[in-house]
Amino acid sequence: MRMIKGTALAICFMMVLSLLAACSKGSAPSTSAGQSQGAQTKKTAKEVKLTFFNTSAEVNAVFEDLFKTYRELNPNVTIELIPTPIGGAQLEKFQSLLASGKPATIANLDPGTILQYKDKFLDLEADKTKYVQLAKPGAIDGALLDGKFLGIPWTAQGYGLLYNKRVVEEAIGGSFDPASVKTRNDLEALFKKIDAAGKAPVMIHGADWSLGAHFLGLAYSLQSKNVEDNRKFVDDLKNGKTTLASNPQFTGLMDTFDLLKNYNARKRDPLVADYNKDSADFAKGNAAFYFMGDWTWAVIGTLEGRDKEFGIIPVPISNNPTDYGNAHVAYSEPKLFAIDKSGSTPEQQAAAKAFIEWLVTSEQGHHAIVTKMGLSLPYKNVKAKGTNAISDAVTKYVDQGQVLNIGVINYFPQDYWSKTGASMQKYMAGKIDRNRLAEEVQAYWKSYAGK
Repeated sequence: MRMIKGTALAICFMMVLSLLAACSKGSAPSTSAGQSQGAQTKKTAKEVKLTFFNTSAEVNAVFEDLFKTYRELNPNVTIELIPTPIGGAQLEKFQSLLASGKPATIANLDPGTILQYKDKFLDLEADKTKYVQLAKPGAIDGALLDGKFLGIPWTAQGYGLLYNKRVVEEAIGGSFDPASVKTRNDLEALFKKIDAAGKAPVMIHGADWSLGAHFLGLAYSLQSKNVEDNRKFVDDLKNGKTTLASNPQFTGLMDTFDLLKNYNARKRDPLVADYNKDSADFAKGNAAFYFMGDWTWAVIGTLEGRDKEFGIIPVPISNNPTDYGNAHVAYSEPKLFAIDKSGSTPEQQAAAKAFIEWLVTSEQGHHAIVTKMGLSLPYKNVKAKGTNAISDAVTKYVDQGQVLNIGVINYFPQDYWSKTGASMQKYMAGKIDRNRLAEEVQAYWKSYAGK
């Protein structure tokens, strides 16, 4: 997913200037917000200073306001932001803090980074049951890294084929039911109607992160609902035990890509990859569909003269409506809060736990994350309303359990999206054929054999 990072989804955070949005609530089932504050103040009777390393750089100011609010409620706790630049060398800065012996108490990181430095972070297993009760079904399981609870999820992100409701309905001459697209043939029939009406059926953003992480990245997650099975599939690619070219999920996904490519609004110059322009053109009706995620609302939501109603459908990968993925929107938790154990005191660790719990369960935290940041919380009973129409559409799939777990990307090398994305760009531009694409991607994975 921002697609963002050592994982797809950080890329988006860093390169696309946004994240996600949605809805959820979050007060602890047995503790009111007031009780939570009181308990916390008691725990931190002496002055405690925390530092907060933030890779969601576009919302630095919102976090700083949250820290001030928390200080008012808990006078003994001070939280200092360690900011990082948008798209900057965030990992290098995190590494330098570790090397200096001054790690941040709390780090907002991509899951893959937490996994890479798992020996530096506190094991939160003792808190897992509490968060399972607070979160939406599957949210905590989706955040586990090598089976361990090392990071607390606070955002959720979904992507697929976004649609502009006005454009689609004008083209088909009636109301559009997103559930009517169950197969690739259904999607092609819809594209033909839109094309006949004189509108571009779809927009494909030509950046390597979008093509390599988000689109091609689906191939690894489509193998199974089980992340461990998907990890094994990637290991088999590395070791030459399976071939990508003969894999039905890959071939089905690429058949769909060929359909999108054929109807792409950017067909004449597919690699321009102007993210702001692509998002704006879609929002203003110059394309009916857009392969992208709910994070694009950071651009769309601020535009004057845009259309008002948007939704999302899954990317169909076959003509069998019951195949896994045809009814599922790609979904993940691209950022987790991890607590340092390498240089933090027990008092700091306890205060960090209390702050994170307050953030994801309190009305103030919900308002900051959902309303101000425009992100989606993977928690139940959210007490704030967001403005992100696309994220709201993703939430409907989440609530119905129709999501594709893309957590396998947390275990990928940090260059997977750029290297395989470059191959996807060549394929989209007609420089290589399908067989050559499969060979290049397979060669990339073989280069990691034994690693």
